[in-house]
Amino acid sequence: MKPDFEKGNGLLPTVVQDADTKDVLMVAWMNEESFHKTLETKETWFWSRSRQELWHKGGTSGNVQHVVSMALDCDGDTLLIQVKPEGPACHTGRISCFFNDVDWS
Repeated sequence: MKPDFEKGNGLLPTVVQDADTKDVLMVAWMNEESFHKTLETKETWFWSRSRQELWHKGGTSGNVQHVVSMALDCDGDTLLIQVKPEGPACHTGRISCFFNDVDWS
């Protein structure tokens, strides 16, 4: 199956999960170029909506993510990537970007 970039106006929401712990590390956006760079390099590449540019995860920090597997959802418009990370995924230095609890009260 191939990704359907048209549904998201050229972008796919991409969930990145630690292949060993199964923790969700981050969610980012991929366009066709970042998808193909990820396939070619076996490291994660994304599209920055705010900067309007391609970015290599760990390109600055050194915290690259080595791709273990990639899977599309049933509609082909969301991607799940399992990785072996070399350091934290979050720009705050946390292992995962998901550390803020929602206040239910």
